[in-house]
Amino acid sequence: MALQTFYKKEVVQKLKEEFGYKNIHAVPTVKTVTLNVGLSAGMKDAKYIETAEKTLTRISGQKPVSTKARKSIAGFKIREGNVVGMKVTLRGKRMWDFLDKFINISLPRVRDFRGLPQTSFDGQGNYSIGMKEHIAFPEIKTEEIDLIHGIQVTISTSAQTDAEAKALLTKLGLPLKKEE
Repeated sequence: MALQTFYKKEVVQKLKEEFGYKNIHAVPTVKTVTLNVGLSAGMKDAKYIETAEKTLTRISGQKPVSTKARKSIAGFKIREGNVVGMKVTLRGKRMWDFLDKFINISLPRVRDFRGLPQTSFDGQGNYSIGMKEHIAFPEIKTEEIDLIHGIQVTISTSAQTDAEAKALLTKLGLPLKKEE
């Protein structure tokens, strides 16, 4: 609960001063964190789907939902209704605990990590991070894994602009690269 307490005690005040918010409810906050695994490499392989499901369950602490194809695409050998991914949406205490663990433990464990790009904001104050290997998370034991897959983390904020979201996330401790 350390990150949520830090947000309420320090980050809110700094953002109010920086952007001149009058009301505390106008200060941007983190709404949800979504973890997503695309199953493109192993759609036909039941073991790959099972591995992705176990990984997301371990990392997030809740059961993932499978995402299905909405329409058939012959070029990608996808049929309507096929499972094409797994996702988990975190809110509340689990979201804050995950963010704390992600910023302070998982990101420093990534090989050759030099900060996250500032270009991954979507224009509405949300930030997406793609990781090539899911083994950076402390819950994943390297001796137990068979398949390595990527994972996407999307942080949705209530910020209206990318500048507000960038200020919020950097004050929470997300290591963004310096602009060149």
